[in-house]
Order: sequence, then C-alpha cells, then structure tokens
Amino acid sequence: MAARDAGGGEPLPSVDAAEELLRCICFKTGPPRTVGIELEWLVPDPQQPDRPVAPSRLEHAYAAVRELPLRSALTFEPGGQLELSSQPAPSLMECVDSVAADLDAVRTALRAHGLTLSGHGHDPWNPPRRLLRAPRYDAMEKHLDRTGPAGRSMMCSSASVQVCLDAGFEEPGPLGLGRRWQSAHLLGAVLVAAFANSPAGKGRLTGLRSTRQALWADLDPRRALAPEPGAPPRRAWAAHVLDTPVMCVRTPEGPWVAPDELTFRQWIRTGKPRPPTREDLEYHMTTLFPPVRPRGHLELRMIDAQPGENGWQVPVAVTTALFDDPEAAETAYRTVKPLAEIAGPLPAPRNPLWAAAARDGLTDPELHTAAVSCFTAALEALPRLGASPAVHDAVAAYFDRYVLPGRCPADDFAFHGAEQQEMPPSKEFRS
Repeated sequence: MAARDAGGGEPLPSVDAAEELLRCICFKTGPPRTVGIELEWLVPDPQQPDRPVAPSRLEHAYAAVRELPLRSALTFEPGGQLELSSQPAPSLMECVDSVAADLDAVRTALRAHGLTLSGHGHDPWNPPRRLLRAPRYDAMEKHLDRTGPAGRSMMCSSASVQVCLDAGFEEPGPLGLGRRWQSAHLLGAVLVAAFANSPAGKGRLTGLRSTRQALWADLDPRRALAPEPGAPPRRAWAAHVLDTPVMCVRTPEGPWVAPDELTFRQWIRTGKPRPPTREDLEYHMTTLFPPVRPRGHLELRMIDAQPGENGWQVPVAVTTALFDDPEAAETAYRTVKPLAEIAGPLPAPRNPLWAAAARDGLTDPELHTAAVSCFTAALEALPRLGASPAVHDAVAAYFDRYVLPGRCPADDFAFHGAEQQEMPPSKEFRS
C-alpha cells in the first residue's frame, strides 16, 4: 500500500509494458491543427538590471500577477523566472493573440512593482540563485550538481521560447511524424543559431552566442540529449526514456530520494527502492530535457528568449510555418537534410552542428545558408497560415536585420562602460 501511495497507482508489470505505454502516449498522430507556446522570462528591475531583485519584492509582484484572469497557465521557475504556457490553439494567430493579451496584463502588474519582463536567454549579470524550495527542485539540484555547475544555471538563470506543435500524420510526407521528427533535430540547430540571444553570464561575455544552449548540452551525460539518430521515433524515444537515470524517487514524506545512476529500466526490473508506477514513468519524462520532447505533441525547446515586447512572436511564427505549411515544411526538410553530415552520429545537442549553432550563430556559413532558405519559405507560408500583417512584417524585419547579414540578437549585446570590452570565455561556459 505504501508503494501505491508514493508512486500514485499500480506498479508497472514489466519493461515491455512500459515501452508499449511510451509508444502510445508520446506521439499522438493526426493532421497538424494546433499550436502552443511556452514563454519563460527573467524578471529584473529595469533601473538596475545587473542586480538581483529581493525575493520579498518578487513575491509581492507575483502575488499580484497570480490574481490576473489569464488564459495562459502561469508558473514560476526555480530562479524566479516567470513562465506563461498557452492553451493549444487551432491557429497561429489565435495562439499569438491570446498570449499577447496575457503578456500585456502581466507587464502592467509588474510595472506597478517597478519590475519588467526581460528577453535574455540567460541572465547576463547575476549568478544562479534558487528561490523556489520544493522536493522536485531539491532533488534536481542534487542530481545535476554531480555533473557540474550547468544545472544550476539552467534552473535559475535561463529563459526560452518553446513552440509546441502536433506530432504529425502517421503516414510519410512533409507533415508525417518521421519527417517532422528528423527535421526538428536538424532545423533545431538553425533555430538556435538564428535566435541566439544569450552571449553573457555572471557579468562577462562567454564566447558563445547561445550560452543557454551550451548549458543544456553540458547539463547531464544523457538527460538533455535527443535519442540516438536514425531509429524510428517511437522506438528511439522509448529506449531513451527507459535508459536515462532516474532523477528522483518521490516519497510521501521527507526529501525525495535521488538515486545515483539508476535507470528507469533498472528500476522496473529491481523494484527498488519501491516498484515504479505509470505515474512515476510520466513524472520521469518531465525530468528529461532534450531539444525536442515528445509529449503527445512535439515540444521544441531550443530557442532563446527574445528581446522586445513582441520579439517572441518571430520564432513562434517561423517555426509554425516551417512545420505546419506543407510547402514550407518540404523546403525546410530539403534545406536541413544535408546538415546531417555536419551533425554526424552524435545526438543533438551534443554534436558539431549544434555546437556550431550555439557558438557561432549565423556566422557559420552552412547554418546561414540554411536560415536564409528557411526564413524565405516561412515568409511565403505565413499568409497561407493566416498570419496577420504585423506578424508577417515582424518576421520580414527580422530577416532583413539578422538573417540576411548573418547575425542574431546576441550580436547586439554589449555591457555598459568598462565591461563592454570583449573578454575571454569563463571556464564554466568554455566548450
């Protein structure tokens, strides 16, 4: 009875049962028809962005935000980052308009407390500081500390734009599951490079255009990796989930157990420290952080937070167009397929293609060529998807300002005063 209470249900009978469950729940196929967004934001004082905000001040501001009648789900990350997660929407513009309205309300509430939302992919100034205390984050911190400091920076100092799209059709074609899965792990590197916006940390330049992406690559020997490339998506993902070490075993009382190198497959076979349940398996999946996470739909997690009040709309529009418009999806697939030779046999993001994207952005010639082609296809597709003139114009302006000349928002960043001079990357962030 104690095992059922702790794990939330009947124990999984076998590894085969777990594999079958994973194949059923992680990829739900059908015509692409919904889009969702998850936006993470740093929350500084705009008058003193290089100083941490007092926890009591943040809590007062967040209490006001919690009272807002938002359509998006509101959550907070361990370092105090604010996150809005939209409901699945039947069109790009319904999703964008809904989240934009929520963001207006959130910004107004924060402004009354002298705070703002900041679109950096990684805090340029302050070291990681964990504000949320919960068994999940205690276990996560303990587990990730075994690898190094990247885990705490990821938990407490990073922010992103995550785009959620349907898994696609079961059959082959530009909107098919297999094609979308393969494209996501190649196109993802192009998105990293085009939207890189985290060149600094702890008050110094890191030598990377996306410090945030480099942190994910350095997070854990397996937890932040994609499955091995080349295998069918369902089989590859099920094996990856079962062969990744368990971050924590939840308990009804006291701190959660953080076992060392116990994979979920081993947990099922040994039944120790208690037999795992379906709920344990589903929870385990929330502790995996690959660049593309299947949760019935596909969750694309590789894009840095973007500058400006509406900068987030550009990666959302571009990504949706390149996946959900058949013509744009075909162009994107043909464009990024040759990048597999650069990626090689290693899984994303720990391969040469993704490393170049985080380090070089669009100064990398292959990534630049791919980005120009993909953005051109997205611009042509957006009117077919019903994008508003404002969104289309924002993508076009981004294309002209950054993509064509081979730049990204990280190239605009500069510290003030004496800190503006370029510094060598710190050891923590050196690749």
